[in-house]
Amino acid sequence: MTRPATEAEYLASLVPPSVRGVDRRTLLRGALGAGTLLAAPSLLAACGGGSSSGGGGKATGTVTLGSNQSDAVPKAAVQSVVDAFQKANSGITVKINTIDHNTFQENINNYLQGSPDDVWTWFSGYRMRFFADKGLAGDISDVWKNLSGMSDALKKASTGDDGKQYFVPSTYYPWAVFYRKSVFQEKGYEVPKTLDDFKTLGAKMKKDGLVPIAFGDKDGWPAMGTFDQLNLRINGYDFHVSLMAGKEAWNGDKVKKVFDTWAGLLDLHQPDSLGRTWQEAAQALQQKKAGTYVLGAFVAQQFTKGAEQDDLDFFNFPEVDSTIGADAIEAPIDGYMMAKRPKNEAGAKKLLAYLGSADAQNLAVKADPSVIATTDQADQGSYTALQKKSVEFVKQAKSIAQFMDRDTRPDFASTVMIPAIQTFIKNPKDIDGLCNSIENQKKSIFGS
Repeated sequence: MTRPATEAEYLASLVPPSVRGVDRRTLLRGALGAGTLLAAPSLLAACGGGSSSGGGGKATGTVTLGSNQSDAVPKAAVQSVVDAFQKANSGITVKINTIDHNTFQENINNYLQGSPDDVWTWFSGYRMRFFADKGLAGDISDVWKNLSGMSDALKKASTGDDGKQYFVPSTYYPWAVFYRKSVFQEKGYEVPKTLDDFKTLGAKMKKDGLVPIAFGDKDGWPAMGTFDQLNLRINGYDFHVSLMAGKEAWNGDKVKKVFDTWAGLLDLHQPDSLGRTWQEAAQALQQKKAGTYVLGAFVAQQFTKGAEQDDLDFFNFPEVDSTIGADAIEAPIDGYMMAKRPKNEAGAKKLLAYLGSADAQNLAVKADPSVIATTDQADQGSYTALQKKSVEFVKQAKSIAQFMDRDTRPDFASTVMIPAIQTFIKNPKDIDGLCNSIENQKKSIFGS
């Protein structure tokens, strides 16, 4: 496959032709090499009670699926897909081992070095390549030979440094600024185009008794999204990618400007955020106590299907610098991987092939309206208005990044940036000290 002329062009091709533009992202922290071994026996035991038939032969027996989709809506989406798979494959039983999302992320390294499930939920890009390089993931290149509707760029995003495929993409979703249409209509609010407009809108919301920006960072990762949005707007996509790769100085003026700009917005944020989960913050938007929320489209999971979800809308994070613009966004790709030595390899690969099919992804996006299918053969006719807008939003973006903890080294994201950003939220006045601390730790981890 010929690489496009520019990085932006390459990133813009990371999804099927009908949804050009998605690259990678994510949302989730993952303390690799940190944390203790998971205590949950269901996650570690792998419970492979069926055939260990290997890659050849007929797929039968039990396949275990380790899932981090612990919230109600995505959990139900996984179950609906598994139910359909078992109905179509009577000789295979799938045992889902669902673990709390953050617990799964924090212990993933030890999990994979122990007795992992046959198949497990994970992310494309750097995080996929990390485990493939460490020899902790199974080669599924033969599964990819039979996948259809996936672009060459999606295949590249699922490929390890050795040229083999280790990941099956399932769904993606964008990050943006979410709001309720009825609140904007009732109050006469207009969608802001610039950060100054956003500040003016926030001041109006305060006068109207609303929290301008819902905010919850108890789990550490959500605030990374706000940093990313501001960094993309202030310094641009190329700098963002270079910074995440450890090639830029965290104590330079460009990063300091990001934190300084953010400090000027904190009074618009929901207070006491370090004691609040993203779900709890989403309830403020759902209950019309907050005017906006900077988050991924998974915020829709906290809204009841029907009229309430139909009332949810979003706009692009506003422009900060007109010379930089606002055409860079984040859009994560989630999917599945296979253990290095699955107890039921044939069954695992049969399941992975199904997870990459249009049939499976149609079920997934129907059950969870916050996500979009990755295969070009999925049926978009039944998409909600929010899903259709997400498709167009991603398609029109010129540059699309991953979420901070997918764009950078896992250990840097979890051990440096989570506590650093939470320190900033508690005390936004010592930006110089904060940035110097991040830079010193970055040099220690990246070696430069």
